[in-house]
Amino acid sequence: MAIKKILTRDFILSFFAQFAFSSVFCLLIPTFPIYLSSRGSPEAEIGLLIGVFSVSSLILRPFIGRALLRIAERKFMIYGTILYTFSSIAYLFAPPFWPLFIVRILHGTGLAFFSTAAFTLIANISPEAHRGQSLSYYYLAINFAFVLAPYFGMLLINQFHFNILFLVCTALSISSLIITTRLSKLQGSSFENPSSKKQPFLSREALPPAMMAFMVNIVWGAVTAFFPLYALSHGVSNPGLFFGALAVIHVVGRALGGRILDVYNREKIIFPCLIAYILSMFILAFSKTLPMFILVAVIWGIGNAFLYPTLVAYALDHARSSPGPAMGTFTAIADLGSGMGSVIMGIILQLTNYMTMFLCLTLTGIINFLYFYFTIRKKSQNLPSLKGGGSPTAGRE
Repeated sequence: MAIKKILTRDFILSFFAQFAFSSVFCLLIPTFPIYLSSRGSPEAEIGLLIGVFSVSSLILRPFIGRALLRIAERKFMIYGTILYTFSSIAYLFAPPFWPLFIVRILHGTGLAFFSTAAFTLIANISPEAHRGQSLSYYYLAINFAFVLAPYFGMLLINQFHFNILFLVCTALSISSLIITTRLSKLQGSSFENPSSKKQPFLSREALPPAMMAFMVNIVWGAVTAFFPLYALSHGVSNPGLFFGALAVIHVVGRALGGRILDVYNREKIIFPCLIAYILSMFILAFSKTLPMFILVAVIWGIGNAFLYPTLVAYALDHARSSPGPAMGTFTAIADLGSGMGSVIMGIILQLTNYMTMFLCLTLTGIINFLYFYFTIRKKSQNLPSLKGGGSPTAGRE
């Protein structure tokens, strides 16, 4: 059965390492903007300190993707967890602005090392005909962290202190490091390819889905940066409930619908997901109560549950034998969206208000939809549709 071929020892170890690693990031989603606000940082500064995390990550990803053609993924995953550990400790001592700015750069570098290598590992060890399903299941590690960590993070800062939050982040980073060291010392196959020296740093084939992920992450970066403060201003004491509801939808969608990515054409999955993004941001612009926020989370979650794994699978489908550069290109451009989203929308928010900012995110979703429809979908109509692994070798395992 496909599930037995997917759930190998390295897949399971990487899954739990990803869960612990992602929990650190998810703990900080609702709490870090509040921490910065409590230290007197204005909206533009909050957006910059949150955005530099993603921007610092994107710079290294193409180089890491190229290096993964020669070096085992496990090594980069270990480097990433070590940087995460030191960054979590540094949060205890670094005040805004410049000391914390440097810490955020180191933290983002750790993300670049770990996540680029981890997803390349999953691509290399997954049966090609079930790659979409494998990626969807792997994303559950991030989703489970997203279910638990934001709510738990708010409990920590409400009941204790920010220092306790950062100590928990340190413990989780160490846990991810320990699990990662248990991975096999050799993974994948691409780094053994003798033609790897001829591979470019950037994958041109990965650019179309990467551009879509860029615009998706503009929305993501802005909402994660400023929704906690928006929710608090409307009397919601724990913004983590919004992110918890979003994550529950992710878990249900990816657990029950993982095989959809290998059955239906990629384009047919992307189309309704983009509609969900547009609709959710439009509703959020006029939402002021917790039930409305939960509704937004449900709609947004339905779209995101299938969209992001589909875009990753789409990039890998076209990468053929070069998943490292493809993932480096894809994740670098996607991270740029996360960074720019919080920075640009932070400036817009400081000049206008939350409604205007969320409507700008709605416009971003519309632009993404138009890009997909006229650039990717129209072009794909003249080519064989991609599904079931998306390559000429799909079905051979």
